[in-house]
Amino acid sequence: MPNGLIQDDSLRPHPDGLALSLTLPWYRSLWLSSVSTISLTIDGTPVPASDLSFELGGTRYALDELPDQSETLWYLQAHPLLVVRRDQPVALGDTLDVTIHGELRLPYMQIAPGKDGGPGMYVPNVVHQSLTLTATDAPAAPPALAAATAPAPAVAGDPFQLGLTLYSASAEFRAGWYDFDGLLDRVAELGIGPGIEIVASQVLPTYPRVSDDFERTWRAAFDRHGFDASSFGANLDMGRRRDRDMTPDEEFEFSKLMFEGAKKLGFPLVRIQSAKPELLRRLLPIAEQLELKLAYEIHAPMGPNAEPILKVRETYAELDSPLLGFVADFSSTMHAMSPTLLRAVRRAGLDDEAVDRLQQIWATDATMRERQEEFIAYLRGRDFDPGRLGSFAHLAFNMHGHVDPREWADIMPQILHVHAKFYDIDETGQEPAIDYPEHVRVFVEGGYRGYWSSEWEGHAFAELGEVDPLVLVRKQHDLIRTAMRSAVARA
Repeated sequence: MPNGLIQDDSLRPHPDGLALSLTLPWYRSLWLSSVSTISLTIDGTPVPASDLSFELGGTRYALDELPDQSETLWYLQAHPLLVVRRDQPVALGDTLDVTIHGELRLPYMQIAPGKDGGPGMYVPNVVHQSLTLTATDAPAAPPALAAATAPAPAVAGDPFQLGLTLYSASAEFRAGWYDFDGLLDRVAELGIGPGIEIVASQVLPTYPRVSDDFERTWRAAFDRHGFDASSFGANLDMGRRRDRDMTPDEEFEFSKLMFEGAKKLGFPLVRIQSAKPELLRRLLPIAEQLELKLAYEIHAPMGPNAEPILKVRETYAELDSPLLGFVADFSSTMHAMSPTLLRAVRRAGLDDEAVDRLQQIWATDATMRERQEEFIAYLRGRDFDPGRLGSFAHLAFNMHGHVDPREWADIMPQILHVHAKFYDIDETGQEPAIDYPEHVRVFVEGGYRGYWSSEWEGHAFAELGEVDPLVLVRKQHDLIRTAMRSAVARA
């Protein structure tokens, strides 16, 4: 997914001079308070901040007002305007050289909590683009989609139910290739399902609330296609305000609101982001009242026996509730780096030697940070600016873990949902970086009988339109079903 604020079709004529139609440079909706910096250069001349304004939903903000907008959502599919005041307005067909720089703070990705009532530290996202744009009055049309083929059906005796998280189509949804109804229609056309998982902050236009309109759309699609609600992905936006982190009471109220939304849509399970003991103690009675299971995600680079996860397991043992468990994400248990990532770093300028060194460092048992620092030091030793890789120098280690998949057996009774993470399906029908037959064997022998929710995360590394992720999900379902039936036959 391109990490960009503007696209080739972003330049618009505007009565004040010109406007740029902006795209949210992330895969989830964010609060306007997440925007730290926007600067612009046109034809080599910096535009004064006083000549820039940000327009969303008919309301215009000065740039220095954005950090205060913690109640205003920049929805993933919304395209606000960066309005530029200039004496000579742009006309249709005019061409300009545009450089835009933006910095955002991701409010649910906390690096360190705040001290003495101040704001914490959060993962940043930095965008820097230079494009030559031609003024237009409409966005580019989405491409035609590949025709669907008949799916391999589920059969009696399959140990797992299959589905997907709509997160798999993040880039296409953000680009407007689908509205929500159209996305569900495409999933049904490809025979994917029946389980549907959502990330609330991605698909809810009224996040964190579930509106009555969204509920009607949701239930109509489910009635039309025979889907099942599998998992409701909840975030906790601790850094929603810029002046301070959420208080414990605010964390509770925010989480409770999402639990109520999950219940409204018929979900049996919420994927929770925080397993703080004090928060879980307060939320557990709400989950009991709403009959919801709560599952904390185990994601790369950690596995079931990583120290932070052992602490969560201790909390679960103390609370002793059947409603508490885990989401197993297979990014934790990869045996190689994904070809999709390796293609991306090659596009960013790494040669064969550097790609080989990246994989060698990744395969060591050092911590994520140690491996990342070793790789960055290697690049600098070769006079290669790590900034050329953007976020890939971090994501290569943060999103690819190499824990032994047999470790899932250690917590199998507490695994309530599976993120069947994948990045590629090769010409033989296999995932080249994740041993799916082995994962299936571990879960079949461990007695797991819940949903496997396909999660294509190649959009973090692939260009928009490089592949059709929903077609890949279909192929992955074929792989999982074949592996399931082989494992059952052996058992």
